[in-house]
Amino acid sequence: MDPSMTGSWQPTASLARSVATATTVLFVGVALGRPELLVLAAPFGLAAALAVAHAPASRVQARLRLANRWLHEGQSTRLEVAFESSDELEQVTAVISEAPYVATQPASGARSATVRANEAARLVFAVSPRRWGQHPTGPVVVAATTPWDGFRWGPHRIPEPTLIALPESLAFRSGETPHPVGVIGQNRSRRGGHGSEFFAIRPFQPGDPLRRVNWRTTLRTGELHSVGTNAQEDSAVLIVVDAVTDVGASGGVDGPASTLDVTVRAAGALARHHVRMGDRVGLRVLGRSGQVLGPGTGLRHLRRLQELLAQVQPGWPEALSARRLRLRIGARSVVVVLTPLLTPDITTAMVTLARRGLDVVCIDTLAEGTLPDTARDPGSSGALAWRLRLLEREIQLTEVSRRGIPVVPWRGPGSLDEVLRRLAQRSRMPREMPR
Repeated sequence: MDPSMTGSWQPTASLARSVATATTVLFVGVALGRPELLVLAAPFGLAAALAVAHAPASRVQARLRLANRWLHEGQSTRLEVAFESSDELEQVTAVISEAPYVATQPASGARSATVRANEAARLVFAVSPRRWGQHPTGPVVVAATTPWDGFRWGPHRIPEPTLIALPESLAFRSGETPHPVGVIGQNRSRRGGHGSEFFAIRPFQPGDPLRRVNWRTTLRTGELHSVGTNAQEDSAVLIVVDAVTDVGASGGVDGPASTLDVTVRAAGALARHHVRMGDRVGLRVLGRSGQVLGPGTGLRHLRRLQELLAQVQPGWPEALSARRLRLRIGARSVVVVLTPLLTPDITTAMVTLARRGLDVVCIDTLAEGTLPDTARDPGSSGALAWRLRLLEREIQLTEVSRRGIPVVPWRGPGSLDEVLRRLAQRSRMPREMPR
């Protein structure tokens, strides 16, 4: 339901001044016998009479309407303030207060218009969320006046609507997948099957469709031949988002990015890429919000995943334990962990997953030069603590690499091509099975 506000009319200060001035001058003129004072009081009395003649008979209601509540960060939508009982209005005004990560057009956040006869009283603003997440548009204060400025309505504050900004889908592409296992994706398989990728012309086999018969080779050899193709398969990908910490200042889509900004946007790009490839994608958020989404595919599943990413909140989860981390995913799945590697429990969780036989890829989302607010002063104790934390982070990186988990920094398009290619080659190699 659109937020609205209903209120009653009140006399304006100008009407009170006109009535008081006309009455006072009239009595003084009569008492002193000064007719010229009556001439001076006439304009004030006429203005007050016209204002009272246009006194409103009904209440006014102002309603906010958002054209779109769900947006991607950086997109804009229309916020409309509609006034009802517009036949009694002459001037309407609305002011939107400044809100974090929400840009308003006009930049002043104020609009005013004169209501003409037989026209709806509406004020339109453009609002744009500059960062993913849930953002109120800011308090909206509305006011209106009647003709001759006799009565006013407001100012009243309307409960502000909330915009939900989905993370920006950064450009990402990759032509590799370690474990294609299904039959619905676009990954080229190593085995023959029904697909669109040409493999070879081979002798006809029972079960081959007649439309794949290669008649030229058949007529030349005298034996029936058909066109062989590679099967197209899908892969199961689990995206694990480390939302325990958020380091660095976030300036939205137009400014610097914090570690959580990079993590969420990279997760959205990975999910969009793999869903479009036909892969089954799941999500697990390790943070205060703790979103969980099982593996799925399709545009509806992608939208649900983006909505969950928009609700991520940084903070320590209630129970973060590597032993209790149950992902409920198949053994031949790929786990992509997006983390700044600032939480030892996340490192332990990755090592535990690798020991279970899962292919784990670690994406480092801590960009060079990222500093917390407490470490911006080089001589402060916060800067010293941050340097010690970076040393611990190097130890975590070494431990992860020793366990065979590839670590790659997020650099946008093609960040994971080399890593996924190595995992695909490793998946084809024979493995030693325990007896």
